[in-house]
Amino acid sequence: MSELRTAQVAMGRYLRNPTPATAPAGIEERRLKVYRELVYNNIEGFISSGFPVLRTLYDDAQWHALVREFVAVHRCATPYFLEISQEFIRFLSEDFLHRDCDPPFIVELAHYEWVELALDIAEDSPPPLPQHLDPLHAVPRFSPLAWLLSYAWPVHRIGADFQPREPDEPTFLLVYRDREENVGFMALNPATARLAELLRDNTTDSGEALLARLATELGGDAEATRSFGAEQLNQFARCAIIGLQPLPAATADACP
Repeated sequence: MSELRTAQVAMGRYLRNPTPATAPAGIEERRLKVYRELVYNNIEGFISSGFPVLRTLYDDAQWHALVREFVAVHRCATPYFLEISQEFIRFLSEDFLHRDCDPPFIVELAHYEWVELALDIAEDSPPPLPQHLDPLHAVPRFSPLAWLLSYAWPVHRIGADFQPREPDEPTFLLVYRDREENVGFMALNPATARLAELLRDNTTDSGEALLARLATELGGDAEATRSFGAEQLNQFARCAIIGLQPLPAATADACP
């Protein structure tokens, strides 16, 4: 290893875990302090802004201990600052040893907060607003900017004033970016979540066919499911959660 490379490795080791034992030789403390604070403050700033709700659940000492452990022990797979939030979730899931002050929902809450950033910077475009298509007689296709999420914890309600200690019912959420480039979320009941799951995997079926399948699965009244489902499909289309494509000609000709 060259002398320059040795010096770079030593500095990197120190910046990840700045202790007297790891300080590179021959560099005065004043200069080390500049680099040390620059690196840490940049990383901490990105994490604080990316996880604002999670940040409110800790006092300053607890929070900075968490971020410093991330910097010290996690090996990031990307050099990009915009992907630090995703690396922080990997750290919480794979490398982090929970402390008494850490909430049991920390990983799920962090993931939920990260989704907003991920959708905000995604390069895909939402589907156009359908003008002349009825969701029942068209092929509804999930937007690439709509994510169906399932959590054990009610992550969309958690904050400084609400911190559950045990999970209750599963939480189903749709998080999406609309045509005005705003990220929104929609809480779903199990039936609507199943409809969203069918839509997410759909490539050829009409909305009417999907609702007939849903009614069979739920074992309820088919007409009630069709009525509820048609309203839900229209809402999804307005929110850019789904786009609509014409049915294939053979299928369309077969429709009454």
